Amino acid sequence: MSNSRIVVTGIGATTPLGGTVPDSWSALLDGASGTHTLEVDWIDEYQLPVSFAATAKVRPDTVLERPIAKRLDPSAQLALVAAREAWEDAGSPEVEPERLGVDFATGIGGLWTLLDGWKTLQEKGIRRVMPMSVPMLMPNAAAGNLSLQFNARAYARTVASACASSTEAIVNAIEHIREGKADVVITGGTESVIHPVTIAAFSAMQALSRRNDDPETASRPTSVDRDGFVMGEGAAVLILETEEHARARGAKIYAAVVGGGVTADSYHITANDPEGHGAARAVNLALDMAGASVDDVTHINAHATSTPVGDPNEYQALKAVFGDRVDDIPVSATKASTGHLLGGTGALEAIFTILAIRDRVAPPTINISTQDPAVPFRVSGSAQELGSGDQLAISNSFGFGGHNAVAAFTNV
Repeated sequence: MSNSRIVVTGIGATTPLGGTVPDSWSALLDGASGTHTLEVDWIDEYQLPVSFAATAKVRPDTVLERPIAKRLDPSAQLALVAAREAWEDAGSPEVEPERLGVDFATGIGGLWTLLDGWKTLQEKGIRRVMPMSVPMLMPNAAAGNLSLQFNARAYARTVASACASSTEAIVNAIEHIREGKADVVITGGTESVIHPVTIAAFSAMQALSRRNDDPETASRPTSVDRDGFVMGEGAAVLILETEEHARARGAKIYAAVVGGGVTADSYHITANDPEGHGAARAVNLALDMAGASVDDVTHINAHATSTPVGDPNEYQALKAVFGDRVDDIPVSATKASTGHLLGGTGALEAIFTILAIRDRVAPPTINISTQDPAVPFRVSGSAQELGSGDQLAISNSFGFGGHNAVAAFTNV
C-alpha cells in the first residue's frame, strides 16, 4: 500500500443552510439555523408530534435538468447537485475513466421513492407503479448515478452505516487511493428522508427534539436543556487524489486528509457505548494513520447530535483519548445549525472541518442556553480563532449499529 498523501481538491454541498458550499459556510459562520416549521399537510394528517426539520434550502429538482430529476430520488438528486459543484471546484480533472472511483454513502437511501411506490400500488394499482422505482430507491443509486455522470469506471461503492456512513466512505476513499485502485475519487454522502414514517419512528424512540414552538433553536448540542436531534437533509461531496497527482495538474488544494479510523461498538443497536471504547479507538486509529499525537489536534468537529445521552458519551470517549486537554481544544457542534443529515452528515462536517482549517476559525455552536457540566467541550456561540500554526482537525461520526468513523485533516 502506498503512503502517498491524499488531498482534497474539490468540495460541494447542498444543505439546510445553502445550496452551495460558500453559501452554507457563510451562513454557518453567521450563526444561522436551517431548521424551520414544515409547511406540509401530513403533519396534521398523521398527528405527528414533531412539526419541524432542517430541509435543504435549495430544492434539487429546481437545479437539475427536469428529465434527470424525474429519474432520481431526492437523495440522489441532492448527491448530483453537490457532486457537480465539487467536480467543477476541482477543475474538472482529466482522468482516465478506469482510474476514477466513487466511494459514496447514505444512511437509508431512496425512502421517498419506496414509500410513494407502495402508496401508488395501494391506491392506483400495479400499472401506475413507476418502472424506474427500483433503480431510484436502491441505496447505491447515488453512487451509480455519479459513476454515470462522471464516467467513473474504477468502481462505484456504497456505504450504509447509518450516521457514520459518509465519514466511513471518506476513510474508504483514502484506502482505495493508497491501494492503487484509483487516482481520483468522488466521495461523500447524501440523505433525504424527512418523511412521516421517519418522523413517527424517531419520535417513538424519543430521539427527536419536540420544540415545535421554537424550531430554529431546537438543535442545541451540549446545552443542559437539549431534548433530541433535528432531522436534516442534504448532500456533501469531496474530490480526493494524491498530492502528486493534484500538483501535476496544477489543482488547488484545500487540505490533506491524513487519517481515518472505523470501528464498531458491539454494544447496542441504537445506543452508543457509554464508556466510548469504540469511538475512542476510532479517534486513535485516525491519529495513528496520520502519524500524529493527541497534542497535535487543534480542532474537533463533534458528532454532538443534541441528544441527552449521546453528547456526554462522546465527551467521555474523547476524554479517554485526550485526557484533560480535551477541555482546551476548540470544538464545533455544527448540527446546531444544520440539523442531522444522517448518512450525509459526516461528509458535510468534513467540509466544515476543512474550511475551519483553511480559514483558521472554528464555527460557532448556536442555541446553547446553559452548557451541560457533563459535556464541558470548549464550544462557543461565536467563532473561535484557531491560531496561525499548523492545524490538525478531526471530524467524528457515530451511527446506529455501533458504527464509529473519524477522519483527520491538516493544512497543506
